[in-house]
Amino acid sequence: MNIKIAPSILSADFSRMGEAIKLCEDSGADLIHCDVMDGSFVEPITFGGQMVKNIRPLTKLPLDCHLMIEHPKTQIKFFADAGADIITVHYKACKRISDSYLEETLRLIKDMGVKCGAVVNPDVPVEAIFPVFPLCDMVLLMSVFPGYGGQKFIPEVLEKIKKAREYAILSGRPDMDIEVDGGVTEQNVQTIKAAGANVIVAGSAFFRSSNPAATVAALKR
Repeated sequence: MNIKIAPSILSADFSRMGEAIKLCEDSGADLIHCDVMDGSFVEPITFGGQMVKNIRPLTKLPLDCHLMIEHPKTQIKFFADAGADIITVHYKACKRISDSYLEETLRLIKDMGVKCGAVVNPDVPVEAIFPVFPLCDMVLLMSVFPGYGGQKFIPEVLEKIKKAREYAILSGRPDMDIEVDGGVTEQNVQTIKAAGANVIVAGSAFFRSSNPAATVAALKR
């Protein structure tokens, strides 16, 4: 599997975002993870499409936009126009609106020419998003509850990663991107990758590292 590292700019200094993006590039990152929070689906508010628009000219790395928001369908055009390369939306946020809202939102993302993905929180079974696997370019499994950086990895998520990879293989997509976000460190990343994840979000582990390039290499190795 091709292992990809996606530093989360949620852990960066927002007043020095240009430097943070350059650090991601210089350190060998594969994507830039943009954690978008609305103060409703999760308590904090981070940033919106304008931030993505501002950093788009600063990098050629794919922008991985993780929307932790209510009513994500209303925001898809803003992020697509801003330059997002992939947009992921939460099963739980969509389910609150209707049973079909997740599929509708994923189709809208694809109609905008952007890759799409579905996200499940630690308390949502991964089987909940199996019906939309054919639409997804990536699935994201939260290994902490969304809202705050620096949380510890929830080990029960490992079984969900295995199930997601097994289902991807059974579906004829053995190389499907399976992303894990939350509490990933150099100490637990091997177990996470062995379970079947290949896209690793690193927030605190990357931006608090004294040598981010070495951290990226260690997470990939």
